[in-house]
Amino acid sequence: MLIPMKADRIILDPISKSPILILQEIAGERLLPIWIGQSEAIAIAFAMEKIDPPRPLTHDLAMKLVASMGGRILRTLVTALEDKTYYAVLVVESHGVEQTIDSRPSDAIALALRSNAPILVEEKVLADAYKIDVGEGADDEEGKRWKEFLESLHDEDFGKYKM
Repeated sequence: MLIPMKADRIILDPISKSPILILQEIAGERLLPIWIGQSEAIAIAFAMEKIDPPRPLTHDLAMKLVASMGGRILRTLVTALEDKTYYAVLVVESHGVEQTIDSRPSDAIALALRSNAPILVEEKVLADAYKIDVGEGADDEEGKRWKEFLESLHDEDFGKYKM
């Protein structure tokens, strides 16, 4: 089953300082954290805040390329979680033909936000995301601190990622 989600916010991982995109279930309470790169965080934040950069970013260029070929983005699907890596596809329609294009979730979401296309996540991905272990070394001091930190988080602890 596909679960409609929205890009809710971008936060910083307190340990690695990497951006984390938080997707929120539209008709529910579940959150899905996806670690993303700095440039993707900027592209997503610009789209979320409706900021129009003076020069096109890579995702803006991709949107122009799709449109110039008579295409449009129909939806983004986050399809799998394997070895702590998320997988996604972008569904594009051009001249009546739908194509599914393999994509990193961050890129697919950046394009979905620019085109107002739905972001859908497989139910199994959401279920599996809640099973992710803290990782190797969960019993060491850093792993214990990370686990304690995650367990202590509340909604008000999540601020927006500052650009």
